[in-house]
Amino acid sequence: MYDCLLLDLDGTVYRGSSPTPGAIETLGAVSCRKLYLTNNAARSAAEVAGHLQTLGLSVDSGDVVTSACSAARAAAARLPAGARVLVVGTDSLAAEIARAGLHPVRHCDDMPVMVMQGHSPDTCWSNLAEAALAIRNGATWIATNADVTFPSERGLVPGNGSMVAALRAATGAEPEVIGKPAVAMLRDALALGAFAAPLVIGDRLDTDIACAQNAGLPSLAVLTGVTTPRDLIEAGNDQRATYLTENLCGLRERAAGLLIGPQPGWHTETVDGAVTLTCEGSPDAMSGLRAVIAAVWNDNAHAVSAGDWKAQNVLQQFGIHDMN
Repeated sequence: MYDCLLLDLDGTVYRGSSPTPGAIETLGAVSCRKLYLTNNAARSAAEVAGHLQTLGLSVDSGDVVTSACSAARAAAARLPAGARVLVVGTDSLAAEIARAGLHPVRHCDDMPVMVMQGHSPDTCWSNLAEAALAIRNGATWIATNADVTFPSERGLVPGNGSMVAALRAATGAEPEVIGKPAVAMLRDALALGAFAAPLVIGDRLDTDIACAQNAGLPSLAVLTGVTTPRDLIEAGNDQRATYLTENLCGLRERAAGLLIGPQPGWHTETVDGAVTLTCEGSPDAMSGLRAVIAAVWNDNAHAVSAGDWKAQNVLQQFGIHDMN
């Protein structure tokens, strides 16, 4: 059904240095164009492609769009060539800014006209202080992304959004965010080919899925990263995915079976804002989750309960048995 997959990376294709279950085998078997979009601005497109290659994927830098690439492109469209941009982030982000024809600096005394902030594990107080001084002196402020966390092998760790929050608190200013859920990265990716039916795939509702909504594109949510089943149930209209699967192995299945909507073998009934899920046969648990999510969304429900022991097992499995 789709001629291009727009894939998030952290939490979708991999967690830290480890691929998510079935990701490498599944993506290797998919024949349509695969483009990889990451809000993480810490590495260049070539470095990201190299990481994917070490995991076993056939990828080159032309298949990768980072928030650093899109942010540098946006900055270059607004500033004269050679304009000074104070970088809060990695050397890779600074290199993207230089490739865009701008002059990256690290200190407020260099009179930057813009602050560009991206994730770096080495960001410290002195970096934020230089940026705060520049912003207070009138420099515009762009953040590559505002993800407050990102998934690692050990769990969720602070992301660029956490550092953005610190700088926001120090200045009272608000940055322009280039990465998802803004659509700049999707536009940059789709400009790499002529695609009639792209699909956005990601693990975060507030970035990946919201970005798809903002762009008017269908989306597939996976449960290998940040988003939980309860998050999906409680999602607002602007963060609701089209499809749901446990991991990327779902790409091997028929799209109709992954739709968040009524499912064969499951029945839902909503009374007084409470959805009751019951089982009719022996369907799989994920289909029950898709059915109950759809019922809550469609009926604007606030509670979920089980009508039989099979439904109870499904709700307990996904941690939503006590939702009320």
